[in-house]
Amino acid sequence: MEEGRATMIAKDLMTRDVVAVPPDMAVATVARVLAEAGISAVPVTDETHRLVGMVAELDLIRRLAERDMAPPGWLASLFADERAAADRYARTHGLKARDVMTRDVATVTEQATADHVARIMEERGVRSVPVLAEDGTLRGIVSRADLLLALLTPGRQGAAAVDDERLRRSIMEELRRQPWADVHYLTVEVENGVVRLHGFHSSPEAQRAVRVLIEGVEGVRSVEDGSRPWRPTYLYGVGAAL
Repeated sequence: MEEGRATMIAKDLMTRDVVAVPPDMAVATVARVLAEAGISAVPVTDETHRLVGMVAELDLIRRLAERDMAPPGWLASLFADERAAADRYARTHGLKARDVMTRDVATVTEQATADHVARIMEERGVRSVPVLAEDGTLRGIVSRADLLLALLTPGRQGAAAVDDERLRRSIMEELRRQPWADVHYLTVEVENGVVRLHGFHSSPEAQRAVRVLIEGVEGVRSVEDGSRPWRPTYLYGVGAAL
């Protein structure tokens, strides 16, 4: 965990009472489970509660869409990937959850950070991520709604006051990690948790990002931003100023 910043993990965020279906459940019943539970995806687990796949709304919608597509012509069939074609046929015509489920499921452990879970959702384009124990059994699931609730939960409630100098060091360490933060052109002062920022940024976007970063550091009460989104000519060198 980075100094000065509270980190929530999947174990704190996940829903433990997870709706799951067996591999041999009929597709129509899976669709009904999704609709009645109001969820976008459902885990598929075996008899030992180990995750074997996921069925998402998109899987079922794609199933309907592809059934409406015309079959490829004979010329296209000559160059088609037979394995991909066979898999597509099974997914669009299968009657059981095991036929339509996604097998390559992105998962996390109970110790995964909220940032890591969010990155997986963004990279994989999924709305929920299963949380697994070391033996592969399903422990819970983190949805986008769970992450939103984490954002709405004040991370600073009950936190002890942070020494101003220690807080300033934490802020500077965070800024140095970011390529858009021009720390050489910024002055950061902290008094009773209030951060006063002076200096210059390479762009308005960089100024906004710096403010957001500082506001997210544990212990910061408020930010007084006196910086500017531009650099004076003399900062580029003596020659440029002449």
